[in-house]
Amino acid sequence: MLKWLIFIAGTAVLAYFSRASLRVPKSHGFYRFFAWELILTLIVSSLDRWKGSVHTPEQIASEVLMNISLILVILGYLSLFLFGQHNAERNDAPLLLIEKTTMLVTSGLYRYIRHPIYSSLIFLDFGLFFKEISWLNGCIALVACMFLLFTSIAEENENLDYFGSQYRQYMERTKLFIPFFL
Repeated sequence: MLKWLIFIAGTAVLAYFSRASLRVPKSHGFYRFFAWELILTLIVSSLDRWKGSVHTPEQIASEVLMNISLILVILGYLSLFLFGQHNAERNDAPLLLIEKTTMLVTSGLYRYIRHPIYSSLIFLDFGLFFKEISWLNGCIALVACMFLLFTSIAEENENLDYFGSQYRQYMERTKLFIPFFL
């Protein structure tokens, strides 16, 4: 029962933050909502495994992946906050406030990858899978990654519309999620 309450409360919070995006099915926030929901599902399904300190290889892998996720999300948001030149009046898509940048951020992690925050969600996704390994959780993790890929593709199109050739050049010299690789 507690897991259901946590899931419902989490869904309500995610739906609130995604309310504008859910009205625009081709926006990156639309796809991101479903990735968030699947990650929430993994969190709730693995709640029992968060108790105690079990140092199995799977749990160590989970902790490493989730710590990488934490570092990526902190550094990604910090770069957006410091260098993005936010403007609440930007109204080209149903963006969250942190996304309403008027300057293309190409420093910090953004110097190497275009989507460090989505990359952090991928690491979190697989960290949660290793927390509670099952075929079902593996499928959920893969579908969440698929939605994160759709999210990044939609956001790239939005960024091309807003930043134009400057973003296209940025795409040519950076990777999507993992520096020097992908």
